Amino acid sequence: MASLKQFDPASGTRDFLAAEFEKRERAFATIRTVFSRYGFQPLQTPAFERLDVLTGKYGDEGDKLIFKILRRGEHEATGEADLALRYDLTVPLARAAAAYGSQLPSPYKRYAIAPVWRADRPGKGRFREFVQCDLDIVGSSSPLSDAEIVLALHDALAALGVPEFRFLVNSRQVLFGLLEAYGVPDDLGSGALITLDKLDKLSPAAVVSELVSSRGLAPETAQGLVDDLTAEDAVERVRGELKASETGQVGLAEVDQLLELTKGAIPSERIGFTPNLVRGLDYYTGIIFEVVAPGMPGSIASGGRYDSLIGRLGGKESPACGGSLGIERILPLLGQTEENSYAQVDVAVTVMGEEQAAESFRLASEIRRAGVRTGIYLGASGKFAKQMKWAADQGARFCVIYGVAEREAGMVTLRDMDSGEQVQVPFDRTAAELSRRCTPSS
Repeated sequence: MASLKQFDPASGTRDFLAAEFEKRERAFATIRTVFSRYGFQPLQTPAFERLDVLTGKYGDEGDKLIFKILRRGEHEATGEADLALRYDLTVPLARAAAAYGSQLPSPYKRYAIAPVWRADRPGKGRFREFVQCDLDIVGSSSPLSDAEIVLALHDALAALGVPEFRFLVNSRQVLFGLLEAYGVPDDLGSGALITLDKLDKLSPAAVVSELVSSRGLAPETAQGLVDDLTAEDAVERVRGELKASETGQVGLAEVDQLLELTKGAIPSERIGFTPNLVRGLDYYTGIIFEVVAPGMPGSIASGGRYDSLIGRLGGKESPACGGSLGIERILPLLGQTEENSYAQVDVAVTVMGEEQAAESFRLASEIRRAGVRTGIYLGASGKFAKQMKWAADQGARFCVIYGVAEREAGMVTLRDMDSGEQVQVPFDRTAAELSRRCTPSS
């Protein structure tokens, strides 16, 4: 006997039955509405990119998680890869901006809602295939753009009904200035930031150990950095360390300006300067942020400024910033879908016998043309009780009963599936009556 395990989807992926699919689609529709309200326009890019487009953009750790696609045809035997599934939606945007720069408005405000893939180890709230909901602004170096991204994400989270969330804000310039203040050589800085990005996953002692053993920092330097970033008074400590750093002062000014620009729309308890926020991706250059919420490990949204990415892909240098909602982590915060909450149809049409079958099918078609979701009984047995159970299982609001008596009278019986009340209407008025009853009042 076959094991049910063999029918499971691949590790880190999921099947979505109707109720969960509809819940996701409603969330995506809400996000699209908010993003469109801010003037962002959609962009769709392929599910896979050339490998050289993706590699070198996410740091050492990120590059290891790229799903590679082996060469095909005569090159298959080499075991080499030339394509890869997209790791995120930001690098594909940068490639598209480099390719179509002259055809795009400036600044270019785009959003994308699409799956991405990571060769990660699945865990709670983590998958190998998941959907990102991104929005970005290309062509503006103004801090107003960073604020626009944060405000749009805030409004999307609020519209979705996420009960509690908070923006953690920092700047890569703050972090570069801190490395400078501690005398970390430039060639060690990138690796040090990748390790410091693990402060929310590893103990401070483990991060210090990795900074020394894997990143080449002196023990006292590693300890000082971690102490500053994890102390209760981290904000004051970091501001003090950066007094003599021009780079650090630029970063602090970026953070302060973002907080100033958003304070009228985002409550102070929902946003704040967080010095130990690092964001390990190599392409960030300025403001960075993550959004956290109780009950979900890690972030539910993130983003930042990446002014050099388009140039690194060979396009014209262009400033850019963006953010992404982690819908897979957001949905569990909104509550579970009730098992029976999904209504497949609004109206269920019975087939009470072979003599009525053709007219029942015609009636179902007329109701559908009136704009009402309609199902018709397709079972072999036409017993009344069985058809009523089918109508209830479909989540129908009304059931159309058309038997011998109704046919002879030229009428149709409409049964309210909640109250059990029944009324009769003329056959040729059935579609209009159900359209009226099933259309929400304005």
